[in-house]
Order: sequence, then C-alpha cells, then structure tokens
Amino acid sequence: MKCLSVSQPFADLIISGKKIIELRNWNTNFRGEFLIHAPIKIRIDDCKRLKITKKLVTGAIIGKAILYDVKKYNSSTEIKKDQKFHFASNFGNKTFGFKIKNAKALRIPIPLKGQLGFFDVELSKTKIKNKDIVTDIIDEEYRYQWIGHH
Repeated sequence: MKCLSVSQPFADLIISGKKIIELRNWNTNFRGEFLIHAPIKIRIDDCKRLKITKKLVTGAIIGKAILYDVKKYNSSTEIKKDQKFHFASNFGNKTFGFKIKNAKALRIPIPLKGQLGFFDVELSKTKIKNKDIVTDIIDEEYRYQWIGHH
C-alpha cells in the first residue's frame, strides 16, 4: 500500500478530518487509499500557531485516507484562500494540493521509518510470531469498526 510522510502536527490534523488538502511542491498521478506516516520531527512552531498541545505520535504510521484529486495552485493568493483546508502558514514553493477524504486514525500506530514522496509499505507481513495475538488484534479491530458504524 502507498504511504506518505506528513510532519506533525499536520499528520494528526489529516487523520482527525480537519486538514483535507496536503500541500506539496510536486504532483502525483496516484489516486486512492494511502497510509499516513508521521516522521520523528515535529514542527513546534506550527503546534504553537495552531494551539496544539497534545502529545503527538511520531515515527509511525498513524492513519489512512483517500487521495481523490490534486489541485494546481497558480499563485500564493490561491493557496492562501484554501488555508482553512491545509493550515499551512509558509507556502514556499508549494504549488500542488493533494485533496484528501475519508481519513481515519489507526488505534495502534505502526512504527516505521518514513521516506520521501509516496512509498510502498507491505503491512501483511508481521513481526509478531504468536498467531493468536495477530488473530486477537484483527478480531478486535473488526469489532471496533463494526461497532463504530452502528
């Protein structure tokens, strides 16, 4: 499955459904479901600006979402108009907005070292040797999702 590293606090804003545009200086043809990875680095200044004080998970996959479109920005004025959707304060040379929907947090983050751009992650292989534990985790996640939809 594809995965994208997004610095905290922005990764947390995505999985909470508040951030629905991720600004990048590169375009992608990828569309579909992807995992959201939070790298080790936390953007402290952005946490202060956005008044985020909670402890943020880093160095792990923390959720998933769907990339359904990419918006091309032609000016910083256009980017600023969408600020309530991307929360960025420094646009730099960002000209593409990845439009995101159906974001969902993982209840148990998956430790992982990130990479640049979209990268592939294979989640079907597990490091847990005890098959009963794996089955319990899958069953618990299923129950959680089933109950959450009723």
